[in-house]
Amino acid sequence: MSINLLKGQKIDLTKGSKNLTKLVVGLGWDPVKTESSGFLGSLFGSSTNNIDCDASVLMLNEQGKLPSQNHVVYFGNLSSACESVKHAGDNLTGEGEGDDEQISISLDRVPSSVHKLLFIVNIYDCENRKQEFGMIQNAYIRIQDASTGSELLKFNLTDNFKGLTSLVTGEIYRHNNEWKFNAIGDGTKDKSLSSILSKYI
Repeated sequence: MSINLLKGQKIDLTKGSKNLTKLVVGLGWDPVKTESSGFLGSLFGSSTNNIDCDASVLMLNEQGKLPSQNHVVYFGNLSSACESVKHAGDNLTGEGEGDDEQISISLDRVPSSVHKLLFIVNIYDCENRKQEFGMIQNAYIRIQDASTGSELLKFNLTDNFKGLTSLVTGEIYRHNNEWKFNAIGDGTKDKSLSSILSKYI
C-alpha cells in the first residue's frame, strides 16, 4: 500500500524489508494549460507550453559532496560507473500520463562511499526560454518496488514554485545500515544543472 508523504516527512524503505534492493524512482510533471483566446482559441481550445524538465541524481558522500562528476546521473550520463543508478532517458515535453522520467536504483550496488542519492529536477535552457516552475503543475516523486511494480510512496510537490527554476524533490539516504527517503520539495533559482552541482563540490 502506497504512502502519501508531506514535505519534510521521512520514511524507512528497507527496515523490515530486507529483500527490497531494486527501486524505480518516477518523477512527473505537467505543463500548465493556457487558454487560447479569439477565433483560433475556439477552434483549438487550450494550449500547453513546451517545457523540457530534466531529472538528475546526485550521488553524495557522507559530507554531502560529489566525489566526482561521474557521480551525477542525468540525460547526458545515463548510468553511474557502478551501475547502481540508471536513468531511463529524457522526456522533452512532460506531456502524457504517468511518470515523465524514471530512474532505477540498485541499493545493493550503491558504493559504501555514497551516503545519499539526491533527486533534482531543473528546466532545460530556462533562461533563454523564459520558463520557470510556476508554469508546471502536478509535480511529484514516487518510489516503486522494481521486483513487484507496487508503489511504496508518493510525494506531491504542491508548494508555489513561481519564479523558481530547479526543484530538490527528495533524497534516499543511509541511516543505521538502512535506507530511508526524505521528502524535501524545495525550489531554487539555479538556472542550470551546473549551477546546482557547484553547491556540492
